[in-house]
Amino acid sequence: MQKWEYQTVPLLVHATKQILDNWGSDGWELVAVIPGPNPESLVAYLKRPVEQS
Repeated sequence: MQKWEYQTVPLLVHATKQILDNWGSDGWELVAVIPGPNPESLVAYLKRPVEQS
């Protein structure tokens, strides 16, 4: 059975693509983006498979 690890990441509206590209290059897949605690922020939820040994 596939196991996953998850991460929440604050996103700055003016740098969203750069932030997501950085996490994506490390193997993280975007699951959802929701509004953050203030109007100019977002929170991204990411997941990636846990390597099984």
